[in-house]
Amino acid sequence: VQLQASGGGLVQAGGSLRLSCAASDRRFSNNGMAWFRQGPGKEREFVAGISWNGGATNYADSVKGRFTISRDNTQNTVSLQMNSLKPEDTAVYHCAAARRAVAATAAREYTYWGQGTELTVSS
Repeated sequence: VQLQASGGGLVQAGGSLRLSCAASDRRFSNNGMAWFRQGPGKEREFVAGISWNGGATNYADSVKGRFTISRDNTQNTVSLQMNSLKPEDTAVYHCAAARRAVAATAAREYTYWGQGTELTVSS
């Protein structure tokens, strides 16, 4: 069982980027999914989550209105569209599959983690 994140890179402040997470197992279509991030010298934090069918999403206050999480269960993928990027968004972003169908904000609720993709936002 693997989660493969991709799409990170270097972008200027105000720019946009889209992260993708591909799951190797179709069973993830029954799980909530989320993106977490860990910036330099910071603790890992919840960014955005989506329920198993995409019917419910939740976001960290710091990204509300700028980031959008989505999923395509036919392709076993989860995406994170990031707009109006800020230098403080610089971090390694990890996708994760939850224990349950909903997307909790606590990392302990997630069983499987991708290896991470790095985003750097320059000022």
